[in-house]
Amino acid sequence: MNEKGQLIVISGFSGAGKGTVVKELVGRYGYSLSISATTRAPRPGEVDGKDYYFKTEAEFRNLIDYNGLIEWAQYVDNYYGTPKKFVEDEIAAGRDVILEIEVQGASIVRKQYPDAMLLFITTKDVETLRERLTGRGSETEEQVAKRIRRAAEEAEMIGNYDYIIVNDDLNTCIDTVYSVILGGKCKRERNESFIQKLQEDFRAAK
Repeated sequence: MNEKGQLIVISGFSGAGKGTVVKELVGRYGYSLSISATTRAPRPGEVDGKDYYFKTEAEFRNLIDYNGLIEWAQYVDNYYGTPKKFVEDEIAAGRDVILEIEVQGASIVRKQYPDAMLLFITTKDVETLRERLTGRGSETEEQVAKRIRRAAEEAEMIGNYDYIIVNDDLNTCIDTVYSVILGGKCKRERNESFIQKLQEDFRAAK
């Protein structure tokens, strides 16, 4: 079968639980998680190389200039991006890599890696999303409304994804994502060289 790893992009609305799903996938099944680079300052408890690769703006711009990032963006005066070397080294070694990124980044990844698998995690409806955001208790009504508006914009790009998965029950959602990833690795187009070798072996065995 295909010996290269699979690049898996997971996006989703803020509040839909994509971060929890990704954390459980990495913990349960040993997927490699791509760590983003950022120019923002570390928060209490965050570790360089574990939570983020913390860079100066000059270091980050150097990565951009030398094509060292798969995708990058600027949010609230800070830069965030996905280092290319880690992802490509892991895939070449046969390990599956998860990227947890926003919809714009996912579109950029698809252009560079056409065989990447794109999954979108959503709630069953907007009211469920609103309830989850409100239930956090950490955001004002204005912040919740802003996230809902952002989700409305992201909803327009869901059609760019290969799989849409509703997170109504966490464990069911995790199991579904895992099954989708396994199924994707069995696709014919990911196993052309294996098919060719199998056919040659059978021809030789006649």
